[in-house]
Amino acid sequence: MKIAAIQMVSTPRVAENIETALRLLQTAAQGGAQLAVLPEYFCAMGFKDHDKLQYAEYEADLQHGPIQSALSKAAKDLGIWIVGGTIPLRSEDSSELVRSSSLVYDPKGELVIRYDKIHLFRYDNGSEHYDESTVHEAGTTTKTFTMPTADGATLKIGLSVCYDLRFPELYRQLSAPGSMPCDLMLIPSAFTCHTGQAHWEILLRARAIENQCYILAAAQGGIHPTGRRTWGHSMIVDPWGQILSMQAEGTGVIFADMDRQYIHTIRTQLPALKHRMLVD
Repeated sequence: MKIAAIQMVSTPRVAENIETALRLLQTAAQGGAQLAVLPEYFCAMGFKDHDKLQYAEYEADLQHGPIQSALSKAAKDLGIWIVGGTIPLRSEDSSELVRSSSLVYDPKGELVIRYDKIHLFRYDNGSEHYDESTVHEAGTTTKTFTMPTADGATLKIGLSVCYDLRFPELYRQLSAPGSMPCDLMLIPSAFTCHTGQAHWEILLRARAIENQCYILAAAQGGIHPTGRRTWGHSMIVDPWGQILSMQAEGTGVIFADMDRQYIHTIRTQLPALKHRMLVD
């Protein structure tokens, strides 16, 4: 099965970013992808975190919110699965908070599952400062979904977002003992240039190796109109930790073929998932 990671350099303008996302999703579909994943904050990278409150939607806005309706229509028109990176969905408890939500749409345009980012990024090196908790409300539950493929197989896919990548226990929960391990884990992101250069590739390959599954990381990558620079290097990694496809910077689409037999081979030759001892 062919999968696609979409890299963007999003602006503060929602309509402009939606237009770019739709164009790239069409490229993914034309390239044969059955699943396409957009990056974190694909719909807008504002000047400050509180900008998200201006264009945040409710989940109930599926038919009227411009971001959700665009994703739903694209999935139906293109006949593919689409993961909408993240969009800001309003908190049910506070008008001043949003959840960073990853939304999955099937080829009928229906919302299949929603994952709210659990780990909120905070970083301060003296010159750069970020604190997502000032406007974000953390999610509390890990999420997976199953996806039928054109050849009649079924994939188990785990959801995560950006800063989640630093917490391996989240990915262990996605393939908890007694359940079917994930075939693929998704990590839409907007890593900073400084942290990305140091840790991005290492962490992605580690998550693939330790969970013996494919990793698809769709990223923001470049210098944004706000002056912020994101690391990019969108990447698809196989269960042995090999990078199958990567784009360093700029807007684009990368592809890779998933091979379920290869997952089986890796897990049979090195049954590390069955050898886990320190589990709850």
